[in-house]
Amino acid sequence: MKFFLDTASIKEIKEGIELSMVDGVTTNPTLLSKETGDPIEILKSISKIVKGPVSAEVISTDVEDMVKEGKKLADISENINIKIPVTFNGLKATRILHEKNIKVNMTLIFSPSQALLAAKAGASFVSPFVGRIDDISGYGMDLVEQIMTIYKNYNFQTEIIVASIRNPVHVVEAALTGAHIATMPFNIMHLLVKHPLTDIGIERFLNDWNKIYRGNTDIS
Repeated sequence: MKFFLDTASIKEIKEGIELSMVDGVTTNPTLLSKETGDPIEILKSISKIVKGPVSAEVISTDVEDMVKEGKKLADISENINIKIPVTFNGLKATRILHEKNIKVNMTLIFSPSQALLAAKAGASFVSPFVGRIDDISGYGMDLVEQIMTIYKNYNFQTEIIVASIRNPVHVVEAALTGAHIATMPFNIMHLLVKHPLTDIGIERFLNDWNKIYRGNTDIS
């Protein structure tokens, strides 16, 4: 499974790369607005340090402007893919960009039918928002499993980016379903490695060591 960071923070991305845990990045206008500087320049910087896909979202809603904005964003770097919401106009724009060999991440997916249409339109990625479904007393991973089944049935090459991840359990469940990618905030990536029993084990080992060597940690 590939891990994407859902952030526009250069600092967070660099730290994630140092941990060898970042295969790509997803951004959106909200995330970019939290950073200091021109959004285009931020995307340029991200694209230079991330080897994998980087999602940049359009803000237009009509087909012509979506395509125009998408082409402009794609010109930033070859690893930029265009994030487009799943609407009628979004599907039309996705088809046009796909035919121009520009990869699209179709976002705000909340139903299997939306994911099916996105794949048929030529989207390279779809982003089902599992956390937002959970927020309204649904179960987002059911949607991921349904999309996985549909894509396998018809051999669609569209990759599933499990998005709106709220906790480490979402990441594990996404991996168990066989989803291709999980995109998550930086704090969730950190939480994946944390476990209280690990911390307790380390503390006990160090205490036992100190009893024997009276605090001397030099074992050379």
